[in-house]
Amino acid sequence: MAATTVSLSTSMANAIRALAMDAVQQANSGHPGAPMGMADIAVALWKRHLKHNPADPLWLDRDRFVLSNGHGSMLIYALLHLTGYALSMDDLKAFRQMHSKTPGHPEVGITPGVETTTGPLGQGITNAVGMALAEKLLASEFNREGHVIVDHRTYAFLGDGCLMEGISHEAVALAGAWKLNKLIALYDDNGISIDGQVAPWFIDNTPQRFAACGWNVVGPVDGHDIDAVDAAIAQAKLSADKPTLIVCKTHIGKGSPNRANTSKAHGEPLGAAEIALTREAIGWSAEPFTIPADVAAAWDCREAGAAAQAEWEDRYSLYVRDFPALAVEFERRMAGDLPDNFADISVEAVAAAHEKAETVASRKASQIALEHFTAKLPELLGGSADLTGSNLTNTKSTPNLRFDETGAVVKNEAGVGGRHINYGVREFGMAAIMNGVALHGGFIPYGGTFLTFSDYSRNAIRMAALMKQRVIHVFTHDSIGLGEDGPTHQSVEHAASLRLIPGLDVWRPADTCETAVAWTMALANRNRPSALLLSRQNLPYAAKTGADEITKGAYVLSNPSDVGFKKKDDKAPAAVIVATGSEVQLAIAAQAELAKDGVAVRVVSMPSTTVFDRQSVKYKSDVLPAGVPRIAVEAGVTDFWWKYGCAAVIGIDTYGESAPAGVLFQHFGFTTDNVVATVRKVLGK
Repeated sequence: MAATTVSLSTSMANAIRALAMDAVQQANSGHPGAPMGMADIAVALWKRHLKHNPADPLWLDRDRFVLSNGHGSMLIYALLHLTGYALSMDDLKAFRQMHSKTPGHPEVGITPGVETTTGPLGQGITNAVGMALAEKLLASEFNREGHVIVDHRTYAFLGDGCLMEGISHEAVALAGAWKLNKLIALYDDNGISIDGQVAPWFIDNTPQRFAACGWNVVGPVDGHDIDAVDAAIAQAKLSADKPTLIVCKTHIGKGSPNRANTSKAHGEPLGAAEIALTREAIGWSAEPFTIPADVAAAWDCREAGAAAQAEWEDRYSLYVRDFPALAVEFERRMAGDLPDNFADISVEAVAAAHEKAETVASRKASQIALEHFTAKLPELLGGSADLTGSNLTNTKSTPNLRFDETGAVVKNEAGVGGRHINYGVREFGMAAIMNGVALHGGFIPYGGTFLTFSDYSRNAIRMAALMKQRVIHVFTHDSIGLGEDGPTHQSVEHAASLRLIPGLDVWRPADTCETAVAWTMALANRNRPSALLLSRQNLPYAAKTGADEITKGAYVLSNPSDVGFKKKDDKAPAAVIVATGSEVQLAIAAQAELAKDGVAVRVVSMPSTTVFDRQSVKYKSDVLPAGVPRIAVEAGVTDFWWKYGCAAVIGIDTYGESAPAGVLFQHFGFTTDNVVATVRKVLGK
C-alpha cells in the first residue's frame, strides 16, 4: 500500500488495525475492537510524545505506558513491534498461543516494553497512579537544582469498563488528592461494552467526575483526529498540579463496515469476509502480517529513543560527578537491591525482639520491627486504609505524606518528605497502587487494613503474586480475637484463602521474634508479595530460638525434653501440636498439662505454611515426624489443615460472635482444656 492513498499518519494507524485484525483472526480469539478504535490515539502518543527507547525497555527515566483496558492487548503488541522492541512478527503471529511473548492480556516480564499485567479492568489505571506517585516521590528525593534525573510521565489508556469498576473511583480520587500532574489518562469513549451500548447502565458524567476529583479534563476530542489528540496531550503536559484526563470520542472497530460501533467488534474475530471489506475500506492492500516499508520506517522509534536516552545519560553523568553518594543510592533503589548491611539490620531486629521478650499484640510487634527497618531503609513506603492507629503502620521515621498547594511534597526541616500514606477507606485501591509503586521501582510499598477486608483487595494481591512484585500487606485483627466488633470484622476463612494464592507468602507470627523474622523475609524476598496476619490481642513471647529456624516457615518450638521428658522422646513424641499466631500459647500450655500425666508432646510453631511447604522433604519430616499423630490449632477454618495429615483440627467453621475476646475463645473451644482433651482423644487416652 502506498502512502498516497491516505496520509502517512493514518497509514501508521491502519498498520495497527491490520495487525490486530490479522492476529485475532489467526488465533481465532481476542479483542480487535479496542486496538482498531484507539489506533489513531496510539499514533499521537507513541510517535509524538512518549519518551522511550525500544533498545532498552528498562531505561530508568522512560515514560511509563499502561494499557488499562488490557483486553485490547494487540494494540500494545503492535506498537511494541512497530516501534522497534524485541517483539517479532512471528511473535505477533503466535498471539494467544502457548509460551508466546504475546499472551491474551499483557503480562509484565513476558513481553519487553510491557510495564504491568493488565486484564482485570480498573487495576491498570490504578497501577498507573502508583507509578506516577513513585516518580513524584523519587523526583522530590533525588533531583537537585540543575540536576533533574527523575523526570518522566505515566500515560494510561482506559475504557468504559475501567471506569465502571469501583477501583477506578478509589484511584482517581487519590491521584487528584496527590496532584499527580505527570499522570495522563486517555479515555477511549466509544460507548460499547460486551453487552452492547453502555448508555442504559453507564450514565456517569465522566468529565465532571474527574474534575470533581481534582483532575484537568481535556475534550472531548475526536479520537480519530491524530493532530487533535496530539494537541490534547501537549496541553496535558503543561499541567503543574493536576493529573489530566483526555476524553477521546472513538468508534470501536474503526474501519470495519459492519462491525464498527457494535459489541461484535469487542471480543471476537471479525471473520475473513469482514476483514477483506475492512482492508478495502481503509485502503490497506498489504498481505496479512506485512507492513509496507514506508509505514515501517515511519513507526521506527529506535533512533529517537537512543538519542533521548543518551541525552539523559549525559545529564546523569554530571549528577554522578556532583552527587556521587546520591547516585549510588538512586541506582541501588531502582535496582531493588537492599543495602549491603541488610543482614546485620535484620539480625539486630531479631536480637532486639529476643532481648526484650515483650508480651504485646503482634500488630504492635510489627510496628516495633518497622521502627527498626524504616530507620535503616529509606525505600520503605508505608500506609494504611484509614486504620493507621489500628494497623500501626506508622513509625517515627515515616511521617505522613503531604503535598502543598502547588503539588510539591511537603518536607521537614531536614528536607525529608513523608513516607506514610493515608489511603482513606480504599483497600482495593491501596493494594493496586502499591503494585504500581513496586513496578515503577525505587520503593518497597507496604500497607495496612483489617484482615477481613483483604477480600476487598484480594484481586490486587493476586496480581502482585502473578507479577512477582515485592509488596507487603499488613493485615491486623486476624481472628475472633478482635472481640466485640463481631463477625463482620472477625476473620475466619481469610488466612486459608490467602494461602491458596500461588506465589504469596503468608505469615501469622506468634510473638515479637517471629514477627521480626516475618518482616525480614518479606523485605528480602524481591520476587514475592507477602501478607502478615497480626493480632489485636497481646501475645506472650514464645520463640526462644534463632531466626534461622523461623525463616523455614515452621520449626520445633518445644520438644518433650523441654518439659521434663528424656531426650529420646524428642525424636518420637506421642503427638505433635501444630499452631500459628495467638494459638501457639494454647499449644504450649497444653503441652505442659499433658506432661503432668506423662504424655510427651512436641509443639511446632508454623508462622508461614507457604514457606514451610517449600522446604526439603527431610526438613519437613524432621519437624513433623512420620507416624506421629498431628493436631492443628488455629482460630480459622479447619479445611486447610487436613493437608498436613492431621488426626484432628481445632478451628472454627462458623462465623464469629460479638463478645469480648476471652469469652469468644472460650465459646469456640480455644482453651487449654480443649486442646488437652483433643490430644487425649486422638491418642485414645
